[in-house]
Amino acid sequence: MPTMIFVNLPVQDIEAAKAFWVKLGYSFNPQFSDDKTGCLVISDTIFAMLMTEARFKDFATKEVADATKTTEVMLALSAESREQVDEVVGAALAAGATEPRPAQDLGFMYGRAFEDLDGHVWEYVWMDPAAVQG
Repeated sequence: MPTMIFVNLPVQDIEAAKAFWVKLGYSFNPQFSDDKTGCLVISDTIFAMLMTEARFKDFATKEVADATKTTEVMLALSAESREQVDEVVGAALAAGATEPRPAQDLGFMYGRAFEDLDGHVWEYVWMDPAAVQG
């Protein structure tokens, strides 16, 4: 079985967070979702467990970071093309996200970032496969 990753993130409003990600074309695994948690399916092996802050605190042993004021993590996901980067970030912005910085275009790599409704930073990056191999 391949290694899976479950990124746990606190959110202020679980229903708003779920609606945001659905607008970006993602789905939730209902088996691991309820009124306090949403299991965001990113791929077959990547999931984000979105939890109300109260539920998140059940697992955290330290103070919970306020992602609107501090950067607790930057989550980077690969994209299949430059166009997909722009599509996903465009959908995020239309759904209420903000773009913290301009696009980064290095020729062989193109990326953009957005901050979701709770301030978590998500990056979408495309890399030229020929550049990766060579």
